[in-house]
Amino acid sequence: MVTPVSENPLQPPWLNAPPVEEYPFEESHDLRVGPKLHPALDALLPYIGLWRGRGKGGFPTIEDFDYAQEIRISHDGRPFLHYESRAWILDEQSKPVRPAGREVGWWRPVLVDGRATDELEALLTTPSGVMELHLGKRTGTQVEFATDVVIRTPTAKEVTGGHRLFGIVEGALLYAQEMAAMGHGLSPHLSARLVRVGG
Repeated sequence: MVTPVSENPLQPPWLNAPPVEEYPFEESHDLRVGPKLHPALDALLPYIGLWRGRGKGGFPTIEDFDYAQEIRISHDGRPFLHYESRAWILDEQSKPVRPAGREVGWWRPVLVDGRATDELEALLTTPSGVMELHLGKRTGTQVEFATDVVIRTPTAKEVTGGHRLFGIVEGALLYAQEMAAMGHGLSPHLSARLVRVGG
């Protein structure tokens, strides 16, 4: 005999609870609004914002391509940054052709006794089935990451490693990315210059 839910002593307390409102905590890429920046992120403050620009891509297994990109780096008052990137392929007239790479993840300063060091950790995930754990270091306004671990779904392409260099140069966000994949060692893959459009 099945016990009615109303008589079940293990009935979860949320079963008949009222509806939940939207997420109540603000996240911002604009330091003029939203939560106060966590002190552990002070050295990464120049990266927080909405960035947009152009880049060049390539790899030994594909033809070179031009792309546009938007990167949003935001915070919610805790000691990590939310990183989101989306890119799209451009044709010879700089017109959008199709969506390209997307990533979401987090940059986290390594804390010792509650204080940020120059060491960083980053978790980045793509919709193509690749998740990378990067370890890195900040030097001034430059951030350098190298892959520590790559996890792939069974259907993802064979990515085995990566290296990324970010910098704030004359107010712009510049980066270069190398990738090891498809039987090739670390090779240049992406490079771009993005300007701040928000934040």
